[in-house]
Amino acid sequence: MSLAVLHSRALAGMDAPEVTVEVHLAGGLPSFTIVGLPDTEVKESRDRVRAALVNAHFEFPARRLTVNLAPADLPKESGRFDLPIALGILAASGQLPANCLDEYEFAGELSLTGDLRPIRGALAMTYKAHRRGRAFILPRASAEEAAAASPAQARFRSPITAYCSWTSCRSSRAMCLRCCANRSNPGALQFRAPRARPNFLRASN
Repeated sequence: MSLAVLHSRALAGMDAPEVTVEVHLAGGLPSFTIVGLPDTEVKESRDRVRAALVNAHFEFPARRLTVNLAPADLPKESGRFDLPIALGILAASGQLPANCLDEYEFAGELSLTGDLRPIRGALAMTYKAHRRGRAFILPRASAEEAAAASPAQARFRSPITAYCSWTSCRSSRAMCLRCCANRSNPGALQFRAPRARPNFLRASN
């Protein structure tokens, strides 16, 4: 698949309007473009996402990469779109299963190491996602605020590799067995994507 579609949220006062994150990979000279009225913080996510994926041992595709944040007339600000953009790149390049992404909404700022940093507006975004019938994936540091909206509909992941391992478990029974064997220490789960075989799950020490 060269196209991935995920869901996220913007902030507009007390509201959290839905944002569709579309990631497309095409042939041509390598480039990374973000469209859809992004502000400076969102444009800077190109460098954060690239470094985070490389340092987490994923393959950053050397292709023409376009990210569209829809609707185009809604201003997009802050680093909360780092996580959905990164996951969209992995899904579009075949490094992450894309068949269950539509069940969730995502927000989180990435560090250059792949760790997730807290975001503003977790309560409003989780509440609106709950109203749409989706669970919300966000940084663990935002857990307390988000859980006030709907504890059952919030999922907390840190770093990005923990989310990828969890998603892989949902799509592979063999991987799920290995994941459950380490359930007593879920923070230790790591997802590594070597060049030859991108779906390798291991538990760190």
